[in-house]
Amino acid sequence: MATQRQPKVLLFDIGGVCVVSPFQAILDYELSLGIPPGWVNYSISQTKPHGFWHRLERGAIPMDQAFFAGFNADLHHQGRWHAFYTREAAKKKNGHQLSSSDVPPVPRMDGEWLFNEMMTASNHPDPWMFPALQKLQESGRYILAALSNTVIFPVGHPLHAEPPFDDPVRRIFDVFVSSAHVGMRKPDPKIYQYALEQVDKYAKDHGKGSVGPGDIVFLDDIGENLKEAKRQGFQTIKVPLGRTYEAVEALERITGLQLDGGHPKIAIEPRYPAPKAKM
Repeated sequence: MATQRQPKVLLFDIGGVCVVSPFQAILDYELSLGIPPGWVNYSISQTKPHGFWHRLERGAIPMDQAFFAGFNADLHHQGRWHAFYTREAAKKKNGHQLSSSDVPPVPRMDGEWLFNEMMTASNHPDPWMFPALQKLQESGRYILAALSNTVIFPVGHPLHAEPPFDDPVRRIFDVFVSSAHVGMRKPDPKIYQYALEQVDKYAKDHGKGSVGPGDIVFLDDIGENLKEAKRQGFQTIKVPLGRTYEAVEALERITGLQLDGGHPKIAIEPRYPAPKAKM
């Protein structure tokens, strides 16, 4: 990534960037079922902007049994499954289209189990990015901010925290924009504009001048989120699944700081757990 000038703000997504990616848990689950990887993300993407997942991340609905029932229903939608399966099959067969009789039934999945597995897996600091965040904080050279699609865990849930951002990763940030708390989620342009307003306010309040879009470097693991950030004028870094150290290396080039925490640079490979559901 080529940067035009030294940034004032380093803006981080959380899941898959600062903490272990929930997509790793999704991939492991899909592989355990023997289905083409990508189905869960496809299902979520195809239900936007009013699917249960998206409404939860905007804080529009609570995390309750109605949510889990709706999310589970989204994962078992026959029409979307047919479109996804035939698309993936065509990729492997040079465009050859399957007949309807060749498409297997929607795989039986436990949406609530998967959701909680994703959230639990991503409740751990990333072994490469977390040391880099600590060193960036120690340097005092940048405003550290987060812009993340989040959920609100209800009281009684194992991951509920009070206050909500009181953990070692989130305490590092000067500004934290949480989708479920502001009623917007990436890649809605408005949430990027809101984040810019918040870091600009922080900068002015702390005698650091003003912040414009070009003063921000944004790190995310999802392409559509990065594309919108670019449209908003932010500089961007793509964080590859299981290879967060590549993003740390990019930050080192930008900042000139030694950010490597010494964790071995070995890509995280998918696990193959015992199946939780069957075709």
